[in-house]
Amino acid sequence: MRSYLLKNIRLLSSLALSAALAMPLSVLAADKVNVYSARKEALIKPILDVFTKETGIKVNLVTGKADALLTRLRLEGKASPADVFITVDAGRLHRAKDAGVLQVTKSEILDKAIPKNLRDVDGYWFGLSQRARPIFYAVDRVKPEELSTYEALGDEKWQGRICMRSSNNIYNQSLTASMMEAIGEKATQVWVEKLVDNFAKPPTGGDVDQLKAVKAGVCDVAIANTYYFGRLSNSQRPQEREVVEKLAIYWPNQQDRGTHVNVSGAGITAHAKNVENAQKLIEFLASTESQVWYSAVNNEYPVVEGVEISDTLKAWGDFKQDSIDLSKLGLNNRAAVELMDRAGWK
Repeated sequence: MRSYLLKNIRLLSSLALSAALAMPLSVLAADKVNVYSARKEALIKPILDVFTKETGIKVNLVTGKADALLTRLRLEGKASPADVFITVDAGRLHRAKDAGVLQVTKSEILDKAIPKNLRDVDGYWFGLSQRARPIFYAVDRVKPEELSTYEALGDEKWQGRICMRSSNNIYNQSLTASMMEAIGEKATQVWVEKLVDNFAKPPTGGDVDQLKAVKAGVCDVAIANTYYFGRLSNSQRPQEREVVEKLAIYWPNQQDRGTHVNVSGAGITAHAKNVENAQKLIEFLASTESQVWYSAVNNEYPVVEGVEISDTLKAWGDFKQDSIDLSKLGLNNRAAVELMDRAGWK
């Protein structure tokens, strides 16, 4: 009886090995990858499903607020199941690096595909999509020739005419951090103080709220991320499309450094258990297929040069973007926040 069992065990083992050898390498390597994403499920899951279909690697997705997920990663430590952390804004990506929850990724594919200024200098994170933060203006109350630079929004002629969201917002912190890099801390302090004096109302709400306030006549100009404008442009709600009809985009600083841009991005977590699959996923998100999807669905600009953009983005026209190393936004964040506090930006 014993010899019979051993014989069958050997036979089953042999069959299992043969079956494994007959499988494609992609299937053998396929298992899973666990993702913590600060991007909403609708803005990331569809492309993750494509990744699973093409590789056989199952993606387990957890979504949440960026700061909450970062805190979770820190508290979980080595016990964290997360392999990849996806979040928005280079400032937040730098926070993740600084918190020690990411590890260095060495990838020739990513280094080749993603411009140097759109990824961490040490390889801890990589930008995956871009969003610009230009000036939006009411077409019936502002002429484009009245606009020029971010700095010029501190002029007295804009007093009571500007809408901005809170200084607690990472997008505004990164814009301020980029200004510090471009014109220096003292000049940025003066600019922020003048900008705050020109606010039409106390900062409340998100970027879409600022755009709606311009349409409603509360203010004449606002600074917001382009993908929010794209979302309104493609909305099924007539009242949201009406906002777009009343506004236009102005690309500031085209005669010098260019318009401020930022990224959504990702990094492999410090205690990832599925490092190989994690790297494959990030490389896939930097592929042409994924970059086209980001543009068409999320109204974001590709980080990979030469990728076709959506008709919505094309309609906004070409613009010169600031080529600042986005790592600087994270490095300057604390000083930017302190500067904004001193200037009374609530």
